[in-house]
Amino acid sequence: MISVSNVSMRYGAKILFDDVTITFINGRRYGLTGPNGSGKSTFMKVLTGEIDAQKGNVVRPKKIGILRQDQYAFDAYRVIDAVIMGNKGLWAALEERDAIYSKAELTDDDGMRLGELEGIVGEEDGYTAESDAAVLLQGLDIPDEFHERKMSELQGGQKVRVLLAQALFGNPQALLLDEPTNYLDLDSIHWLQDFLVRFEGTLITISHDRHFLNSVTTHTADIDYETIITYTGGYDDMVVAKTQIRSRLESQNEQREKKIAQLNEFIARFAAGTRSSQVTSRKKEVERLQTTELARSNIQRPYIRFDILRPSGKTALEFEGIQKSYGDQTIISDFSANVMRGEKIALMGRNGLGKTTLIKSLLSTSPDLAEKDFTLDTGNIKWGHEAQIGYFPQDHTGMIEHGLTVSDWLHQWDPKVTKEEIRGILGQMLFRGEEGLKPTEALSGGETARLLFCKLMLQKPNILIFDEPTNHLDLESINALNISLQRYEGTVLLVTHDHDLIDEVATRIWHFDQGAIEDFKGPYEEYMNATSAAR
Repeated sequence: MISVSNVSMRYGAKILFDDVTITFINGRRYGLTGPNGSGKSTFMKVLTGEIDAQKGNVVRPKKIGILRQDQYAFDAYRVIDAVIMGNKGLWAALEERDAIYSKAELTDDDGMRLGELEGIVGEEDGYTAESDAAVLLQGLDIPDEFHERKMSELQGGQKVRVLLAQALFGNPQALLLDEPTNYLDLDSIHWLQDFLVRFEGTLITISHDRHFLNSVTTHTADIDYETIITYTGGYDDMVVAKTQIRSRLESQNEQREKKIAQLNEFIARFAAGTRSSQVTSRKKEVERLQTTELARSNIQRPYIRFDILRPSGKTALEFEGIQKSYGDQTIISDFSANVMRGEKIALMGRNGLGKTTLIKSLLSTSPDLAEKDFTLDTGNIKWGHEAQIGYFPQDHTGMIEHGLTVSDWLHQWDPKVTKEEIRGILGQMLFRGEEGLKPTEALSGGETARLLFCKLMLQKPNILIFDEPTNHLDLESINALNISLQRYEGTVLLVTHDHDLIDEVATRIWHFDQGAIEDFKGPYEEYMNATSAAR
């Protein structure tokens, strides 16, 4: 159990949350929600003890699993050791034990201490620690051959998964996970969901994956209106309940305001007359009914709409015999397909199996979008008649030129568009008022993603290619993207690990598995049913 009493945090004039008292009960799994900038990560750091609240206090259990955000903190350690370090008491005992055993001669005191340390190791399941850590790593798609390597040898996404295994290791009484699904493929996310559903302690997690929250959480702690309110159920349940409560409060305020207006009218008419006792009673009634000012919501919902300037030909794309290798490793082997206008294809599979490579291969024949120094081994690629491609890459680095304002950068993609239209598109993506004058070099990851969406909305392509578009988006933006892709009349190629995006948008699946690509012509639910039946 984690108990929070009268906790407040503010930065300057901005109040994140004020005088919050909340208890996170053992056996419950909480999603911590709120828009970007609402204070989710700040509150999580207060819970972990990484930072102190400006007011109030937090009571925590002794053993907490925390997802560390610093990918480089454990570079000097073996992967398996980095996981075991999640149990601080066990790791300290193992290190001290090894230090004593390394002595040339042991004293009686050393022998006594070794007995104590062996007791700690036994109590903390230290004799099975490496095999237990290996099970966690395998579930998170870190193969056995990596377990003995140094953390410094792993790529960023692999390090994140090791740090997640570290948080899960050692049977913690509480788990505090900030964006645990980042850099995880769909199989790893499903494994993590199953693990967390079985977790018996207190779980608090921040995630921008709606399906993950709905699948895992039993309760939702929502940061909004300068406070934190707990709702029963997952994310979707919270949205419904929150909307109903807010509507009821606004309706009650509106009714009180009408009543106050009627009373004030009576007071104004008869204040100087003979009905002074009635006027006095109505003044008291006005004081009693005085409406409370409702705090404003932090939530901002973007409006994404992808139109097409003109449709492509009936066949949007056809390619044959695509093959790509890196050194001795074949990533894509002899893949061919035809893509018809209006199809929406999800590219699925474990990380590192070629989804982004296929996208780069298909774009290698488009001069404006081809990646520099990328060459296709073999294959013929033909884009359809009038094909106009809009591309959202996984790596945004260098996509937005520095030295411009947000408005000027967007305007250069269609100089014929008026400044009012530019402001309108920027406003839809939450660049309102003076934010259109923001310098491009000052953009955050989420703002960069939203500005790239603005570009696609302005250009109106008939083919959209998205490579991990949700990485820097909050839940409101992801939901808006989901709806926009469902309504889009053009063709879509979509690389994502977001379950709901795949389930609700895709009409066709390309599943990547060790160099082979399965082409399933049907939505995700049918694909899963067919896969289950084949087992």
